[in-house]
Amino acid sequence: MSELPSPPPPAAGNQYGAEHAAAKKAVALAARLCKKVQQDLLKLDVQTKADRTPDSEDLRKDGAQEMLGHITKLVNETIINDGSYSITLSKEDVLVAIDGGKSEGGPSGRYWILDPIDGTKGFIRGDQYAIGLALLDEGKVVLGAMACPNLPFKSIDHNGGSSGDQVGALFSATIGCGSTVESLEGSQPQKISVCSISNPVDASFFESYERKHCMRDCTSSIAEKLGIQAPPVRIDSQAKYGAVAQGDGAIYWRFPHKRSKEAVWDHAAGSIIVTEAGGLVKDASGNDLDFSKGRYLDRDAGIIATNKYLMPLVVKAAQEAMKEEGILG
Repeated sequence: MSELPSPPPPAAGNQYGAEHAAAKKAVALAARLCKKVQQDLLKLDVQTKADRTPDSEDLRKDGAQEMLGHITKLVNETIINDGSYSITLSKEDVLVAIDGGKSEGGPSGRYWILDPIDGTKGFIRGDQYAIGLALLDEGKVVLGAMACPNLPFKSIDHNGGSSGDQVGALFSATIGCGSTVESLEGSQPQKISVCSISNPVDASFFESYERKHCMRDCTSSIAEKLGIQAPPVRIDSQAKYGAVAQGDGAIYWRFPHKRSKEAVWDHAAGSIIVTEAGGLVKDASGNDLDFSKGRYLDRDAGIIATNKYLMPLVVKAAQEAMKEEGILG
């Protein structure tokens, strides 16, 4: 998270128009960089953080200089190829940028919330991942942009793959202005909305690919209580929020294991994209997510994203299933 100085007075119209445009540009450039990183850097080495999600570790160490050099080269190539900027970054510039996201956040001021590669394991497998960027203003998420380089631009099928030829989607939303999607290769933004399914029997749902992020016994029980017939679509990252926002599926739920914390950067961009598309994002008790508490959400047991018709039914089924599983008292 990165703290921002106080903004100038807003221009007429969209209060966050300039920030929205900047966020879209940032995640689009980051998506180009990530594609190059997949091709060039993953051949070298993958290291593992304490939480067992792969990442490059401690780029300031002598042994990491080759990797840091590759990263700096790719960053500069991405900037130059875009044609909008004429700057060249040094290795130290790149390290300073990485170190910039150390703010604790909170209820006051303005902060950018960035997840540079959400779904790291999916990124390494060549599956779904996302670059999510959101703006927090006085404790409230007011805009979000999310690039999903491997998500089909048109729709996603029940195997988590493409039902069309064009891959690479850029979602964005600003509070009060709706949500849009466009191709990462360039297209006019299209307004999107969540599905209008009201009978859970007709619903499909997304959940995490990684077992660590999903208590599958619990979610299977929830699906059974709702009478859902479709099998789960399991993909990595906040791409699931984008898929729900554009109506590819009716529900996304996340019920991680008891002791795991939910970081705000895993949900900030995706949640506003769903809510501005007419959906709801709640915790397992039906409460709104509170992004004003700092780096982690103070939420109850799970997270649910769906439409207004299904939300009360899903919350009820989730409460029943969690009690049976001993997750709730």
